[in-house]
Amino acid sequence: MKVGVFVGRVPPAAGGGFTFADDIIQALFRLESKHRITMFGDLTGDQRKKLTAKEIQVVSPRRYIPKIVVSRLMRNKSSFVANVPILRDGLKVADWFQRSVCDLGIELMWFVTPFFIEVDVPFILTIWDMQHRLQPWFPEVSISGEWYRREKFYSTAIRRASAIIAGTEAGKAEVVNFYDIPPERVRLIPHPTPAFAFCASRENREEVLTRYGIPGGYLFYPAQFWPHKNHVGLLLALNLLREKHGLKLPVVFVGSDTGNINYVRQTAENLGLSSQVHFLGFVPRDDMIGLYRNAFALTYVTFFGPENLPPLEAFALGCPVIASKVSGAQEQLGHAALLVDPRDEEEIAKAIKLLYEDSALRQKLICRGLERAAKWNGEDCVKSVFAIIDEFQAIRRCWGS
Repeated sequence: MKVGVFVGRVPPAAGGGFTFADDIIQALFRLESKHRITMFGDLTGDQRKKLTAKEIQVVSPRRYIPKIVVSRLMRNKSSFVANVPILRDGLKVADWFQRSVCDLGIELMWFVTPFFIEVDVPFILTIWDMQHRLQPWFPEVSISGEWYRREKFYSTAIRRASAIIAGTEAGKAEVVNFYDIPPERVRLIPHPTPAFAFCASRENREEVLTRYGIPGGYLFYPAQFWPHKNHVGLLLALNLLREKHGLKLPVVFVGSDTGNINYVRQTAENLGLSSQVHFLGFVPRDDMIGLYRNAFALTYVTFFGPENLPPLEAFALGCPVIASKVSGAQEQLGHAALLVDPRDEEEIAKAIKLLYEDSALRQKLICRGLERAAKWNGEDCVKSVFAIIDEFQAIRRCWGS
C-alpha cells in the first residue's frame, strides 16, 4: 500500500513538537515496512539522506504548496486547517495538497503531529490534547478565534479519521467523550522517550553551566512561554521556599518566547527573585543534555496534559522529576515522579523541599525514571502505527485509486 507520512515543517524552536517528529523520522529510517512510504515535510539534509537510503520518497511542502504561500504558511502560528492560506484563484492549500496526494497515488495518510490538511483519502490522525475544551480560559487556546479554529479542526478531522492516535487512556476518553467517536477507532500509542536523551553519553557536561553562568543545584524548567506552562506558579513556590524555609534555589527557564516572557520576568522582579532566575531562551540539544544532567530536579508544573515530553527526557538523563498532577500524568509517569497540583504553590514548594531534604528519595526517583524511560521509544511508536496500517490494508484493497 502507498502510505503518506505527513510531518510538515516543525522547526527545532517548536520544542516538543520537533522532538516528537524527529523521533518518528529517525525510527522510519531504522525500520523496514512492506508499504511504500512517501514523507511529506521539510526535512534536514541528514534526514533526507537517511530516508533516501531507505527508499522513502521525500516531498517538500514546496511540491504541493505554491511558492507564493509557503512562507506565509510556515510563519503561521496556528497549525489548524481552518487557518490555511487561500490563493488568488480561490483555491486553498488543501486543494494543492490533494492534487499532490492523487498524483502520487497515496492510499492512506498518517498525520504524525496534530497538523491536518483536508485530503480525500483515508487518514490516521494524531491527537495530543483537548485543552481548548478542558481549559478554554487560557488565551493560547481561546483568543483571536483560536478556540473556533481548534474546534473546527477537531470536529472535522476526528470524525473523518480512519484511526485516531491518543497517548493515554485519559486522552482517549477525551476524544471519545467530546466528539462522540466509537472507542475502537481511538488507538493507544504513548509518547516515545526522546532518542536524543535516551542515547546521550553519560558525561555530565558541566561546562554548560560555566558557559551560561548558572550556579549548581538549580531547578530546571524547559518550556515555551505559554501561560499554561505556569512559570508564575513555580516562581511563587520559590518565593515560599525562601521566605518560609530560608531555601534560596536558583531556577533555569529554557524555551522560546510565545508572548508571555515579559510577564514572567516582571513577576520574578516583583517577588524579588530576579537574581535566582536564569532565562536562557532557546538552547541547542547538546546544551539541553548538560542542563538536565546537572539540574537538581525538573519542575514541570504545566496545567496541560495528558502527556508531556520533558519528564521523559529528564527520566532518560537521570534528572528527578516534579510534575503536574494533570489528567493522564499518573498513567504516563507512574511512580517515577512526584506529582503536584499546579494551582497550589505550597504543594509545589513542599515537593521541592522534600527532594532537597531526602537524598534517598531523589535517588529512588532517578532509578525509577531510568526504568520508565526504557519502556517505550520511537521505533515502538512507528511499529504500532505500522500495525494499524497493516490492519487497514484489508479495507483499502476494496477500491482503486
